Amino acid sequence: MTNQTIRVVARITALPNKVEELKAVLLELIEPSRQEAGAINYELLQNQYDLTDFTFIEEWTSHEALTTHLDSPHLQALAAKLETLVATAPDIRRYHLLA
Repeated sequence: MTNQTIRVVARITALPNKVEELKAVLLELIEPSRQEAGAINYELLQNQYDLTDFTFIEEWTSHEALTTHLDSPHLQALAAKLETLVATAPDIRRYHLLA
């Protein structure tokens, strides 16, 4: 299927004592990411029952747009901060819509 968008689900787990700090850092990504060429949808969720659990739901027009996003200065700045804020490495998965 051509012209299919790329969906991303990125799960990030905060250290228990770093939840608010991580939330603030993740929220800084929202507006710059939404302004990027190729961004269709960019949302951040926080689990109601486990406040350490954050999930980005993203949709991009193409692999190229996603690659540009991953190389963006604001995302690179986040990567440098994550090490001291997260319990595990982020779980980032790419999907195509089937139905």
